[in-house]
Amino acid sequence: MARTTKETSIEVTIHLDGSGTADVETPLPFLTHMVEQIAKHGLFELRVRAKGDVEIDGHHTTEDLGFVLGQATLQALGDKAKIARYGWATLPMDEARASAAIDLCGRQYFVWDVALPHGAKIGTWDVELAEVFFEAFARGAACNLHITRERGDNLHHIVEICFKTFAKALLGATRIEPRAGGVPSTKGSLAG
Repeated sequence: MARTTKETSIEVTIHLDGSGTADVETPLPFLTHMVEQIAKHGLFELRVRAKGDVEIDGHHTTEDLGFVLGQATLQALGDKAKIARYGWATLPMDEARASAAIDLCGRQYFVWDVALPHGAKIGTWDVELAEVFFEAFARGAACNLHITRERGDNLHHIVEICFKTFAKALLGATRIEPRAGGVPSTKGSLAG
């Protein structure tokens, strides 16, 4: 999946039934590290090439990468037959703990219950861009996504555990349920 605008150039390839291998290049080192977490903890094969106008700030690159990753995930799901559809996880990272819940239902809805200080940075990356990334993913993947900070003090830990718990929830939602027949919906469709 690829998207090019005057602000960014993003290419994403994802294989959902992988082993956690990441080949990620972005101009934002912390974002690169977080996207690698998605591959590792979701057991996805993920290749990302992202360029953007980071001389302005990291917003466009972060948002567009989240969106294209969502689109690539949606494409990789195909007709969604036999997927679990729902996934959830609660994970700790030292003093921080976060939960994520996802429904690959074909309708975009996003809830971010993660209080972060405005203007704070991790390296060169604005921490408020975590919300931007996940909202864009939900749009691109046409899914419901809820992420909640349960506790934590260290900004790096809080943001990183949000990415890890998202990866585990997505892993659960995309797994094949061998007992299921067809699409997991009484409507017979997982489209908006």
